Amino acid sequence: MGPALAALLVAGNMIGSGLYLLPASLADVGSSSLLAWIVAAGGALAIAGVFAILGRLRPEADGVLDYPRLALHRATGPVAWAAYWVSGWAGNVAIALAALGYLASLFPVLGGMTLVGLIVIMWLFVGLNMLGARGVAGFGGVSLALGLIPVLAATVLGLMHFNPDLFTQAWNPSAKPLIQTLPPTVVLVFWAFLGLESANAAAAKVRDPARDLPRAALLGVGLAAGVYILACVAVQGVMTPAELKVSSAPFADVVTRLAGPIAGAVIAGCAALKACGTLGGWILVTAETGRAGAAKGYLPKFLSEADPEVTPRRGLILTGLLMTLTAFVTVSPALSTQFNFIIGLSVALFMLVYGLAAMALIREARAIVSPRKRLAARAVAVIALIFSAWIVMVWVGSL
Repeated sequence: MGPALAALLVAGNMIGSGLYLLPASLADVGSSSLLAWIVAAGGALAIAGVFAILGRLRPEADGVLDYPRLALHRATGPVAWAAYWVSGWAGNVAIALAALGYLASLFPVLGGMTLVGLIVIMWLFVGLNMLGARGVAGFGGVSLALGLIPVLAATVLGLMHFNPDLFTQAWNPSAKPLIQTLPPTVVLVFWAFLGLESANAAAAKVRDPARDLPRAALLGVGLAAGVYILACVAVQGVMTPAELKVSSAPFADVVTRLAGPIAGAVIAGCAALKACGTLGGWILVTAETGRAGAAKGYLPKFLSEADPEVTPRRGLILTGLLMTLTAFVTVSPALSTQFNFIIGLSVALFMLVYGLAAMALIREARAIVSPRKRLAARAVAVIALIFSAWIVMVWVGSL
């Protein structure tokens, strides 16, 4: 692949269920959330740059969690692993909430049984994983083909019927100073950027990794950011903040309003399927991360299982139990309130991993021969580190 196809691969990996409930979550700040998207995109580009450079400097690394261990200290290995693992099973609950929200727009009875619906959805996909990775991958492939339809349909229709007066009037519904509302909003919207590190996975398939991988990472994140901003602007130009706040399926509601209930139901179904496909895949990734951690001594040895080729049943059961506990602990009458807390926790944990990677690059940059390029790499790493630390502080301060 050249840089263009690799960038599409990166953007395709990022654009998905992470966006589906965000327009409702951002209703309190209204269309001023556009500023948060721009800040989050800038931070994401810096972090993508960190991973792109590390991918060139450390091609032997065993995944993104290995960069801090190789560059800093072996003690950073379990820290990065723990943050990634916990964000996995906590974030899975948010993905399940997105699926439940769109299913509730099709079957309203689900709107009054959030906790029960969450538990059923999560354990259904734990069970699917028990049958083997092939079934999960097959379902994920089908859902991936449908995943962009809700976003693209709502974006196109929303922009065609965009009401600039509505967008302007919804700029800051809370009337609070933007300096207060912007930081926590950036935390929320960065949920849609998680996974930007997947750019490194494309290295083996890129024609000239040294030249094209950084371009693919930055173009991919930039493309995803463009889609996110257009989608949210389109929705906010059609629905008022009050309407978005009570919506469990904002993209489906936009299509229903502009193209009729049948089209809206199709969009809701596509979004629910995509969220479910994402959930199934991330449950498997979380269980495998737990098994890898047990093999390295981070968790009890019995969770490692002797044969890494078999389905990680013990890890799947543990993942299911931890997701259920998270659902109980964070339960809220308002679906968006529970969703916001969980994605804030997940983003903060991911930022710990990203911050450690940025610190790793500051040290690894010494291997870059050119003084100008070495300085540029460290500058990108410092920006990413400051941004990651800021996000964590903002989230902790909001508790």
